[in-house]
Amino acid sequence: MKPEVFLPEDYRPAEDEPFMNERQLEYFRRKLNAQKTDILDESKSTLEGLQDGTRNIPDIADRASEETDRALELRIRDRQRKLISKIDAALLRIETGEYGYCKDTGEPISLKRLDARPTTTLSLEAQERHERREKVHRDD
Repeated sequence: MKPEVFLPEDYRPAEDEPFMNERQLEYFRRKLNAQKTDILDESKSTLEGLQDGTRNIPDIADRASEETDRALELRIRDRQRKLISKIDAALLRIETGEYGYCKDTGEPISLKRLDARPTTTLSLEAQERHERREKVHRDD
């Protein structure tokens, strides 16, 4: 087991330090784990709300509104479920030393991009190329 890395509470990865050093990896590991914990906590409250929320609403418009709200909530939770698998994949990349590098080019992904989207696997340039190709090949 690795020794725990000291990380000040106000730490932010900086461009002037070695890329993906232990402190940066620990920063992103904690960020990803916190995001995962938040999603799981929200999912639990959603499940409890769905179990407790089975009410008999006589007004048809109110019932339709509540069913629409539930469907939206479930769609959000499904997207978050998919995000959890991306978080797990990012945590695995941290462990294998692949985190922070573009899967297309092998170049480092900018720290600002990683901080905004810690699950990303593409650099900004590679993502833009990917989106342009997707737009060209999409059937409208």
